Amino acid sequence: MLEELDIRNLGPIREATIAPAAGMTAITGETGAGKSMLLSAIRLVSGGAAESSRVSAGAGEAWAQAIFALSDDAVASEHSGDTNDAGDDADSGFTGAAVAVAKAHDAGVDPEDGELFLSRTVRASGRSRAVLGGKSVPRSVLGAIAGELVIIHGQTDQLKIAAAARQREFLDRVAGDEAELAAYRKAWDALAAMDERLERLRSQESSARQQADYLRESIDRINRTDPQPGEDEELKARRERIENAADIAQGVGSALGALDASQVDVDAADGASAVELINHAVTSLRAIRVGGTFAEQADRLESINADLGDVVFALSQELGDEGSVEDLDQINGRIHELGDLTRRWGPTLADVLAWRDKAAFDLEDLDASPEKVAELESERQTLYAAALAAADVLSAARVAAAADLGARVTEELGSLAMLGASLEVRVTPRDKADDPLGPYGRDDIAFLFTPFEGSPQLPMGKSASGGELSRLMLALELVAADTRGGADQTFIFDEVDAGVGGKAAVELGKRLARLARSAQVIVVTHLAQVASWADAQFVVTKEPPDADDDDLGVVTTIAEVNGETRVHEIARMLSGSESEASLDHARELLSDSRLTLPLAGAGAAGD
Repeated sequence: MLEELDIRNLGPIREATIAPAAGMTAITGETGAGKSMLLSAIRLVSGGAAESSRVSAGAGEAWAQAIFALSDDAVASEHSGDTNDAGDDADSGFTGAAVAVAKAHDAGVDPEDGELFLSRTVRASGRSRAVLGGKSVPRSVLGAIAGELVIIHGQTDQLKIAAAARQREFLDRVAGDEAELAAYRKAWDALAAMDERLERLRSQESSARQQADYLRESIDRINRTDPQPGEDEELKARRERIENAADIAQGVGSALGALDASQVDVDAADGASAVELINHAVTSLRAIRVGGTFAEQADRLESINADLGDVVFALSQELGDEGSVEDLDQINGRIHELGDLTRRWGPTLADVLAWRDKAAFDLEDLDASPEKVAELESERQTLYAAALAAADVLSAARVAAAADLGARVTEELGSLAMLGASLEVRVTPRDKADDPLGPYGRDDIAFLFTPFEGSPQLPMGKSASGGELSRLMLALELVAADTRGGADQTFIFDEVDAGVGGKAAVELGKRLARLARSAQVIVVTHLAQVASWADAQFVVTKEPPDADDDDLGVVTTIAEVNGETRVHEIARMLSGSESEASLDHARELLSDSRLTLPLAGAGAAGD
């Protein structure tokens, strides 16, 4: 509920603090005193448009702050994680306060001691600043949060109920069809996901065929070439040998001649080879009859000679293995083929082969896409049937609730000086034969209002004056409260008493007090018969400027009235005077304006 409203330099209000009652609060005062500024302050902290013209004369900025006290359940719901999705769905079934807490949490702000602080500053220059719990936020965040905590029924605000979505939300709240709606939304989400998947597949069919042709041709090209891992590197090494054949032959021949002349055609006159010289050294050392180091060195030389033998054998195998010019042409051709593959699907032949294997799997999926589409279409038929059945269950709940809501609101209207007025809540199947389902079922919902007997039936918002619409909304909220219990919200009514007087005014006040049993109610009124039912009453008074501050203009003050002060205000509202007769009448009215049951969270009116 709204615990406190603070205002600074807003229009004629220089400074004011209002602490509304938990039940019903009346805002009264003479016409033109500035009662509308209170609604302006509420709209300001609710993210409404910031008008620099509303800043008080001589002030640099206007400021308004609303402090909302939250129920323990609303605060606990955020800590439990239950409202993770509540902020995204008006039909989540959570109370307005719980959704507000979730949205505040999404904005990085959590309640402090069970309270949320919403404030707005408007500079005379025209710029504004929105603050939530001490943190600057976009004004749209304030609007989203305040929209869950406060419902304003004023001449402009009530037009929101003309929207089909708002009427559907209201009917669902009264119907208590959260379970049916949740079941339908689950079925609808599954169906929507399937439709999205099918659409994606169908839109990809053409590109899928092109992709399949590309994969098929690429796989055939790789298979025809038949590359082997590392083959290109081996071929490049062979090509290098062939291109350097002369140098290789000369170098290997000279090395063999030096190591072992018997391996090549070398003239003996050229001198002994390394193998022969080492053999000679071994023989010489073995000839020494003294053991020890000479025998060891001979053994080492024989080991070296064995290694040289291996080298000689390896080099002798390289002679005559360089290949021909014809071989070079074939190798270059093969290297070119392999290089074309690695440029497309490389960088290595191993990568080319891995791409081919993966492409084969992808090709199977693409070739099977028509069958896959047919399979998914069959699944969609099953999902659609389930969603349609869930929509029928939801529709049945709505139809039953609509008939009851219309009848009960019509009955309430008769007690609110609107004899002959009626409301019909019409639930009709959506006129779309191919696919009547939508995110919230298959129903078109319309609130049709008849303001007086004989009047044509017209949509809400187009068939009633501001006062009539306010009383219609009061009737709707009363029925909703009686049906579903407390709304955990603050209702603000403006112009609800327009065109009302006498006994009807008493009935209007009684019904506002009845609504205040389950929700906080604030009403701006000029009728004593309405104000007398309130738990708290604030008077807005217009005062002339002080002689020393002529520049400030008219100043508006707001003060709570209690006891005899309230009696005098009620008397003024009744007759415009404070005679003994009017004061007695005021005391009698306050005494009579009591509900049989006490209001929730507050004492009886006038206490």
